[in-house]
Amino acid sequence: MDLLIFIGILFLVIVILSLGWRFASQRRSLPCPVWMKWMLDPPFSWMSGRTKKTLKHLNLSSGMQVLDAGCGPGRLSIPMAKLIGPFGIVTAMDIQEGMLEEVKKRAEKDGDGNILYLQGGIGEGKLEPERYDRIVMITVLGEIPDRKKAMKEIYGALKSGGLLLIEETIRDPHFQRVKAVRDLANETGFVEKVWDGSRFNYTILFEKP
Repeated sequence: MDLLIFIGILFLVIVILSLGWRFASQRRSLPCPVWMKWMLDPPFSWMSGRTKKTLKHLNLSSGMQVLDAGCGPGRLSIPMAKLIGPFGIVTAMDIQEGMLEEVKKRAEKDGDGNILYLQGGIGEGKLEPERYDRIVMITVLGEIPDRKKAMKEIYGALKSGGLLLIEETIRDPHFQRVKAVRDLANETGFVEKVWDGSRFNYTILFEKP
């Protein structure tokens, strides 16, 4: 009985802390804390239908250069690294060192040696120009203080004909509406290629002309 009480209290504390983060995130651009990585990547969803659908949209091929911007614990970084093979490179980028350490740990366990790690925020000038064939941003855009600056850097980092995939879900406290994302992308110079989902959970694929 004591164990059940302890588990109940622990669960309550986690819920309160999670709600606290969500509340604070709606007032500031706070990334998901490392200790909450299980919310981003539950153990049972390593290759969930959602992940497979995202990978299908990207149409990855051997030798590509891919940026996982705001990679979190690596839900996409690692499967993308497998799909592009040893001659391609995935750059896992996150503002939190703890998230990158989690990706490293998982990549080493899986034997993936084609992942580079870049700590920093999008828009800080850390991306090389004309380098990437694909860039993915999964529920990340709303966490960036200067979104216009970030999108310009992403645009510059893509090769001509390169694709940017943005996913948003209403479950995220930083949720960005479809119109806001489209307006920002169009202003930057992107051309929309694919839209999939609903206004509350969607994926948009943009191309750099």
